[in-house]
Amino acid sequence: MNTVRIIRYVAWAAVVVLLGVIGYVSFAPMLGLKETITNQGVASIGGPFTLVDASTGETVTEADFKGKPSAYFFGFTFCPDVCPTTLAETQQWLQELGPDADKINFAFVTVDPERDTAEVLRDYVGVFDKRIHPLTGSREQIDEIIRNYRVYARKVPLDDGDYTMDHSAAVYLMKPDNTFFGTIAYGENPENAMAKLRRLIDTAG
Repeated sequence: MNTVRIIRYVAWAAVVVLLGVIGYVSFAPMLGLKETITNQGVASIGGPFTLVDASTGETVTEADFKGKPSAYFFGFTFCPDVCPTTLAETQQWLQELGPDADKINFAFVTVDPERDTAEVLRDYVGVFDKRIHPLTGSREQIDEIIRNYRVYARKVPLDDGDYTMDHSAAVYLMKPDNTFFGTIAYGENPENAMAKLRRLIDTAG
């Protein structure tokens, strides 16, 4: 192999690596990896919140979820793909867990409270599984939990004057004491996801 060809291969390899880094940084927020990029420690993920459980109309706080492991997903009802896909996966997890499904609190937290009223959110999440807690609140309350859980979420204007939401796509797993356990990435291998949920259940002792 001549020198010119070697240089050419090295140059192409450098381009591929660079594109990989750019892609990782660009899509990491959607994969729920923003914490890693910004060097946020796992101890800083989670914290207090006050929201409304749309299925009951009652106010809930992090204390109501303490004592059992929890799995939180942050999305919105106008989401075209990531949210319904994740809810469908959650429905499948609940079925596969069987009786153990009651050992985990599953929650869908809206990042778009302006459009996701309690009624809208309740009906949307209920289509998938009524055991999933649909959580909403005021803009300030949603901003608090987004901030405490280090969730990426921002409004993206559309050409027609409407908007969509760009947001983290991971499921956040919390131990019974409300400390961070890990995440299930969007599109993660189903066997890996179930293994994580089983290990999460084991943290309850």
